[in-house]
Amino acid sequence: MKRLLLLLLIFPISSFLNFASAQRPNQAYWDYIATYKDMAQDQMTRHRIPASITLAQGLLESAAGRSDLAVRANNHFGIKVGVGWTGPYVVKSDDRPDDRFRKYNSVGESYEDHSLFLLKPRYQSLFRLSPTDYKGWAHGLKQCGYATSPTYAQQLITIIENYGLHQYDAQDRRYRQAVATASAQATPSVRELAEQAFYSSHPVYACNRNYFIYVQPGDNLPTLALMTGVKKRKLRSYNELPKGYVPQPGDILYLQKKRSRADKSFRGVPHVVQQGESMYDIAQRYGMRLESLYKLNELPRDYVPQAGHMLRVY
Repeated sequence: MKRLLLLLLIFPISSFLNFASAQRPNQAYWDYIATYKDMAQDQMTRHRIPASITLAQGLLESAAGRSDLAVRANNHFGIKVGVGWTGPYVVKSDDRPDDRFRKYNSVGESYEDHSLFLLKPRYQSLFRLSPTDYKGWAHGLKQCGYATSPTYAQQLITIIENYGLHQYDAQDRRYRQAVATASAQATPSVRELAEQAFYSSHPVYACNRNYFIYVQPGDNLPTLALMTGVKKRKLRSYNELPKGYVPQPGDILYLQKKRSRADKSFRGVPHVVQQGESMYDIAQRYGMRLESLYKLNELPRDYVPQAGHMLRVY
């Protein structure tokens, strides 16, 4: 585990690519990226939507946060009221002169609602794509009808490539690049080769100042403990798992102790319970302890969340 954390420090998430600051065609875009890249990466961690796509859509739809809709309603993605929306809205001319657009209390709410919007059945085909396939996502959004502009996909791709947004989709590369560098300097041991193979199939993601991996088919707890350098009992403790826990594909497995609250970017942004979610699912999603989630919402341990309920996570 110490080795993993050292490598993560050497290759921080935000420093994969170095861009010359002297040639910046649109400073407002760079300012927007600096402000919201962490929020976009958090959405990718929890919802598997490429951070580059989220940022590019936010830049395009909100004119880098300067559009009337962004200023008046914190709406950075041009999402209209639609069916089921019971929150506030603003009226603005678009396809019709009296179109209604969702109004949010914060930009964080807008980012979270954008992710939930893309989780609808209409966009499910996108989630069969790799989260690093920004071109596929851009074309898929257009094909699914997110926007009417015939050049929408290419606009997103151009923004992503001009501003290097794809760097934020590859959080795990910092580890693999460090391993590759170390391997080039010395003959790798069997252990090092095993680690390279493990982390190529188990990308390391960041969430709430912590790190986690997704359990893959065929994983077992002894192997996960061996490869991550975290003892079995600590993996169970960090993730609040029972002693007889058997890893299931798709499970989130944190490598350090979780925190008592979600990231501070979720201050004032409640979690809207989705169909089938448990309190444990929600706690894992935000990298917070289950007991803390109950206490924060003053709920008994036998509470069962219902779709549509709102829970505090910060």
